[in-house]
Amino acid sequence: MADIQDVHHRQPYNSSPEDARELEKAHALSEKGGNIETPDSEDNDTTEPSSDVHGITPGDPFPENPLIPHEEHTLTIRALVVGIVLGAIVGASNIYLGLKTGFTFGPQLFGAIFGFAILKPLAKIIGGIGPGWLTGSKNFGPKENVTVQSAATAAGGIGIIFVGAVPAMYRLGLLSRLPEQDTGKLIALTVCVAYYGAFFVIPLRKYYILKQKLVFPTPTATAYTIRQLHSVGGAVTASKKAKMLGYSFLAAFLFKVLATYAPGLIWDWHIGWTMYRIGFTSMIALDNYGWWIEFTPAFYGAGMLSGMNASWSFFMGAVLAWGIIAPSTIATGVAVGINLGVDNRWSYLSLHLNDIEKYSKTPSPRYWLLWPGVLIMIVYSFVEVGISSRHAFYKMFVSMRSGFGRMFRDFVNRNDPNYIREIEDDDDPAPPEDRVPLWAWFGGLILSVILTCSIVATKWNMGVGEAILALVFGFLFSFLAVQSAGDTDINPVSTVAKANQLVFGGVAKGQHLGKVSGQTLNLVAGVLSGGAAAQSSDMTGDLKTGHLLRAKPRDQFVAQLAGATVAIFLNVGLFILFTKSASCILYPPEDGVCSYGAPSVSAWAAVAAAVLAKTLPIPPSSGYTAIALSVVAALTVYAKHFYIPRKYWVYVPNWNAIGLAFVVPQVYYPLIMAVGATINWLWERKSPSSFDLYGFPLAAGLVAGEGIGGVMSAILAVAGVDGGTYGTAIGCPSMQFCG
Repeated sequence: MADIQDVHHRQPYNSSPEDARELEKAHALSEKGGNIETPDSEDNDTTEPSSDVHGITPGDPFPENPLIPHEEHTLTIRALVVGIVLGAIVGASNIYLGLKTGFTFGPQLFGAIFGFAILKPLAKIIGGIGPGWLTGSKNFGPKENVTVQSAATAAGGIGIIFVGAVPAMYRLGLLSRLPEQDTGKLIALTVCVAYYGAFFVIPLRKYYILKQKLVFPTPTATAYTIRQLHSVGGAVTASKKAKMLGYSFLAAFLFKVLATYAPGLIWDWHIGWTMYRIGFTSMIALDNYGWWIEFTPAFYGAGMLSGMNASWSFFMGAVLAWGIIAPSTIATGVAVGINLGVDNRWSYLSLHLNDIEKYSKTPSPRYWLLWPGVLIMIVYSFVEVGISSRHAFYKMFVSMRSGFGRMFRDFVNRNDPNYIREIEDDDDPAPPEDRVPLWAWFGGLILSVILTCSIVATKWNMGVGEAILALVFGFLFSFLAVQSAGDTDINPVSTVAKANQLVFGGVAKGQHLGKVSGQTLNLVAGVLSGGAAAQSSDMTGDLKTGHLLRAKPRDQFVAQLAGATVAIFLNVGLFILFTKSASCILYPPEDGVCSYGAPSVSAWAAVAAAVLAKTLPIPPSSGYTAIALSVVAALTVYAKHFYIPRKYWVYVPNWNAIGLAFVVPQVYYPLIMAVGATINWLWERKSPSSFDLYGFPLAAGLVAGEGIGGVMSAILAVAGVDGGTYGTAIGCPSMQFCG
C-alpha cells in the first residue's frame, strides 16, 4: 500500500500471487549480474546476463506461448468497459480508505484476475457476434487481458488528490462551503492531473522499462498472473481465485453496511470505556487516546497485502506515538486536551488550523505529533530513494545528456551532406506500428500543458509561470516516483510533494500574496505536481506489465486515456458523496472525533498554513523531536543499505510507516493490520500452496468490499436511512465514537 499513500498510493504486494517465487528469483538474479539494475548492482558492462528458470533474461518479454491462439483484436470495447468498471470499484474503495487513513491499493491484480473471470466465459457468448473491435473474438487472450488491467489501473487512479490536497482547501476555507458548489472547478482541476502524467510516461517507458529494466514488483507479479491464467489449466485457477475474491468482497460489503446499524456491537469495541463503566475508572485512558478495537475487513486485508515489516512498523509507530509520547505530552503540559464533560472523557485529537499560530502555543497531542510524522516521512523518503537509486539517477543523467547532445548535433549538422547521423540502437520489442506515435504523446503533452495553464489561470487565479513550474516539479517527481516504484513498489510522491509546498510557500511570500491566495497557490500547485507524478508512476508500471506480455503499447495508451477520462468524473462524484454524508471530513468538530480520520488532509493543510505563517507555528518540543527522529530514520536507511545484508532488511523498521502512525490518530488501524499481516505470515508457512492460490484474492476482496460498503453507507446516510437514524448506540460512548 502506500503520503500517506507512500506506505500504501501504490500498495506494495509483499506477498505476491503464486509466481512470487519466480519474482524473487528475478530479484536474486539481478543482484548476481542480470539485466535488472538494482540499487546495489555495480556498473559493470562486461557481466553476462543471467537467465531465469524460463530461459529468459529478467526484464525482457516472456516468450510467446504457442498454445495460445493469435489475438486478432486486443483493444476491444468489451475489454475497456470491464476494465473501467473494475477500476471504478477499486477507485471507490480507495477514496473511502484514503479518507480513513490515506491508504490506497492498486487495481492491477484485481483487474487482471476479475477481468479474466468475467471475459473468459463472456467471450464464448458474445465473441464474433459484432465487429472485432467491439465484441472481440471467442478467444480471450493475455494481451486483451492487459487492456483490461490498463483501463482498470487508469480508472482506479487520480483519487490521491481527493484524500489530501483538495479536502485540505476546504479545511482552510479556500473554496465554497459545500463541494457540490465547486463541481466545475473540481472537474477542471482533475482534468489537469489525469492527462499530463499519462502523456509523458511514453518516453519514461523507453528508459525505465527497456533500458534500465526496473523490476516493478506488482506490475511484474500481474504479468506473471495473467500469463498463468491463460496457460493450460488457468481457467480452473482463475475460477478459484475469482470465487474467493467474490465471496470475500460480498462478505466485507455486507458486514460494513450492517455494522453501521450496530457499530458498538459488531464494529467497534470500546474496551476502556466499558471497563470504566463497570468500575475500573483508570481504564478510560485507553479510550481517550484512541485505543479500542475495530473489526475492519479492509485494514485486515491491507495488513495481508502490506506484509509484516510495513504493518508491524506501523503498529510500533502507533505504540510510540499514541502509547508513549502523547500521554507524556499531556503529563508534562506541552500539549493539552479538551474535556468532553462526561464520563471523564477527554479528546486529544482536535486539529484546527484556522488560527494556527495561536493553536501551536497550546497544541493538542495530535497537532504536536503531526510535525514529527511529516518530517520523518519526508526525510525517510528522500534518503531511501536517494541511496537506493543513486546509480540509476546518474545513468539517467548520462543517458539524457547523450540524447540531447545527439539531437543538438543532428540539428546543427542537418545541412551537412558529409555528416553521419548517430543511430541509437532500437531495443524495443514492439514493432513500430504497435508503438505510440510521437505526434500522439508529444502532441497530447503540449495540449495538456496548454489546457492546464488555461484552467488554473481562469478557475484558480494561478499565473502561467507558476503553473509551468508546478508541472516541471511533476515531471521531476515522476522520475523519483517511477524509480522508487520500480525498485521497491513504494511510491513516495505524496510525501516528497511536501517539498513542492515549501517551494511554493516561498513563491507566495515573494509575491506578497495574502493568506487565501497563498494557500490556494500552494495546494493547487501540490495537486498538479503530486497528482501528475503519481499518475505517471501508475501508468509506467502498467506499461511494464504490457511489455512483459508483449502487448501493444498503443492499445495500452488508448485504454489508459479511456480509464483516466472516467476517473475524472468518478472521483469528483465520490468525493462529493462522502463529504456530504460525513461533513466532518472537511470540517472536523472541536473534539476532533470523526469516523474519517483523513490524516493526509491534515498534513497537507498544516504544511500549507505553516509555510505562509509569520513565524514557524511548530511547538519547540515537537520540532526538536521531529529533527531527532528524522536523523534516526536517515541513519537507519544508511545502515540498511551499507551495513545490513539484504536478507535481513525485513527486520529493519520502515520509518515511513512509523511516521504515518504519528499522523494517523486511529490506532486500531495499525493494530488490525499487524494482526492481518501476522496471520498471513503464518498461513504462508503452514500451507504455501493454498496461500498462493487464495491469499491475494482474499485480501483484495476484503479491501474492495469494505470500500464499496463505505460507498453504500454514504448513500444511505445521504438518504437519511443509515445507522445514525435507525441504528443503535449500544456499546458506544456515543455514535460519533463508533463507525
